[in-house]
Amino acid sequence: MPTPPKKRSVGKIAGLGCLGIIGLFVVVAVAASGGGDSTDNSNKDKAVTATAPAGTDGAEEAPAQEAGPAGLSQAEEFRACVAKTGTATEKAAIKHVTKVTGADKRNNILDAPEVFTDFTGGLMGPHQGKGKLIASAFTSCYESDNGLVTVYDKDGEILANANY
Repeated sequence: MPTPPKKRSVGKIAGLGCLGIIGLFVVVAVAASGGGDSTDNSNKDKAVTATAPAGTDGAEEAPAQEAGPAGLSQAEEFRACVAKTGTATEKAAIKHVTKVTGADKRNNILDAPEVFTDFTGGLMGPHQGKGKLIASAFTSCYESDNGLVTVYDKDGEILANANY
């Protein structure tokens, strides 16, 4: 006759149950303290719309300074960079940029800045070529290990995108 199966002892069951509860408390404590210690109160994530001063065409809005000077919006920084290093056709296309978001924070893991323009028509519209020029100019001004810049028209439709 076979031997009957061994019964689990009460101590073993209680001990493993207590370890599970303690482990649950540790996980909850780590999750609760994970996001509360940020001291960065800057306004870097806020999108700023760039407007050209009266009497200018928008190409020479910002003085020639290093990227990231205080007081310039992301769109103004982008325009200043293209004004320094861009081709004539890129400088003409960049006049239609209204807003840039996400260009100030790069982590080289998945960077996805957005460039907004006053063009219409989307990906298959008449301004697709100018959208590619803007994306190309962006790749000349900014660098990332794994970035994708997307250029949008005024209705929020994609004009172009490029890896940078």
